Formats: sequence, C-alpha cells, structure tokens
Amino acid sequence: MTDKKFFTLSIIVSIIVCSVVVTLNIIPKPDYVPAFIRHLPLLNATINGICSILLIASFYYIRRKNIPVHKKINITAFFLSCIFLVSYILYHYYSIETKFPVGNPLRTLYLIILISHIILASLVLPFILISFYFGLNMKITQHKRIVRWSFPIWLYVTITGVIVYLMISPYYSF
Repeated sequence: MTDKKFFTLSIIVSIIVCSVVVTLNIIPKPDYVPAFIRHLPLLNATINGICSILLIASFYYIRRKNIPVHKKINITAFFLSCIFLVSYILYHYYSIETKFPVGNPLRTLYLIILISHIILASLVLPFILISFYFGLNMKITQHKRIVRWSFPIWLYVTITGVIVYLMISPYYSF
C-alpha cells in the first residue's frame, strides 16, 4: 500500500470511529443491558493504565535503541487500544451517560480533563495509525517526525482516561 492510500485509509477509519462514538450519544438505548456491561468502565480504565505504562516503556526502550522490544510493546499497546475501543463502544451503546454532579467543587476540573481527553482522543487516532504504518515499514525519519506529536498525545489520553474513570466512577448507577 502506498503512503497516500494509507493516509486516506487512516482518515476514513478515524472519521468512522468518531461517527460511531457520536452516534452512540444520539441513538436510543436498548431495554436490556447485559450484566457484564457494568464492568466495562473498570476494564477500560485498566486498559488505559496498562497502555500508559506500555507507552512509557516503549519510549524507554527506543531511547536505548532496542527496536525489537520497542516494536513489540507498541503492538501490544495498539492491540489493547483496539480492545478498549470495542469495550468503550459496547458500554456506550448500552449505558446512559453518567454525569458529574453539578454541586461538586471538582466539576470544573473534571470537565476540563474530560473535554481535553475527548478532543485529543478523537484527533490522535489517525496519527497513531500513521505512526504505526511508518514504524512497521521502517520509515524511521517519517516515524520519528509524527511520533513526536502522537506519543505525548496518546500518553495524555491514556492517563486522563484513568483520571476520568477515577473521578466519575463513584457516580455510576449500576
């Protein structure tokens, strides 16, 4: 596949994912909610936490020029992020939105973290895909150029995913 075709595919996939997530907030929720759904927020936070650790480990190993370990760690983080996405979509398909209480003094902080998390999560996906494309094809110069942006944003998204979960979890109504 050519670079241009992969870039186009990355944008299309990112638009589809964002569209699905937005649609989940519009469509009516099913009457029946499987019991396992209530466990998905914790699973998602756990996956985000593991991905945060993996991304830091990946950075550590690439700084030591250990490309095989760096590559394995990133593939694992990417695979876990794919599982996260499926779990996230499932949860938001079945569950109503949990709102942070209006009177809580941490609400503003929560909303700042949540909004930045959502915006950056939707924007980073094509960059992650392109980073992987360059890395797997050993196009190191291009890989480094894009990872300079995608790595810190992806790391921020995974860390803030855990923070958002910790802040909102007391208010889930399962």
